[in-house]
Amino acid sequence: MNKDTQVEAAIAAELRLLDPLVRADPELVSALLDPAFVEFGASGRRWDAKTILAVTGSGTVGAQVPVEVSEMAGAVLAPGVVHLTYCLVDGSRRAWRSSLWRLTESGWRMYFHQATPTTD
Repeated sequence: MNKDTQVEAAIAAELRLLDPLVRADPELVSALLDPAFVEFGASGRRWDAKTILAVTGSGTVGAQVPVEVSEMAGAVLAPGVVHLTYCLVDGSRRAWRSSLWRLTESGWRMYFHQATPTTD
């Protein structure tokens, strides 16, 4: 798999994870999160796969309506490891986002995510 294909696959997985219909389904979210997943959210809270899945579908985590994504860019850090950065607008909240995706036997899974609120 070449570098462009890896970045495209990670972007597609990221966009799936941002889809409200996917976020409402814990099984679909689980398929996209690495078991070792960690997130530092825009709220300052630390999440892991277990805590994300506990609230997935409850309306507590993630947008229930589509979000606006811009400036999506990716870089292959190593074979099967992609770093994505982008800006996300969710209603009146805006944050810079950074995700690490890794290719596993079951497909691309998010290993790490960080959101930093911004007014830019």
